[in-house]
Amino acid sequence: MFKGFKDFLMRGNVIDLSVAVIIGAAFTTIVTSFTDGLIKPLINSAGGTKAAEGLGFRIIGSNPTTFLDFGAVINAAINFLIVAAIVYFVIVLPVKHIQERRKRGEEPGPAEPTDVELLTEIRDLLRQQQSR
Repeated sequence: MFKGFKDFLMRGNVIDLSVAVIIGAAFTTIVTSFTDGLIKPLINSAGGTKAAEGLGFRIIGSNPTTFLDFGAVINAAINFLIVAAIVYFVIVLPVKHIQERRKRGEEPGPAEPTDVELLTEIRDLLRQQQSR
């Protein structure tokens, strides 16, 4: 039971998808902070609506309280890099190492059924259908 689960996890697609989901979620914070900290204040200064709050660069324009929040964008980028480094060193490198060991033959790969086993399974299924 555990061997089958291990084989399922060691497929390249499962690991790639997991890493993509984690990195995608982390990248979302960068996009959100970019729009909240830089794009919205620029639009607010042009439109005169309530300005975004934060530390950063004061925009000279119709709304003197508008700030570009570079700190939030930099903070989100640093958080993204930390998450990406952790995912790489905790998930990607160990899985790559295990896959290389399997290729060299040190660890057996997933066991595939033989032709005889497949034919036996087909025969048994046909017998079950005929008995109904």
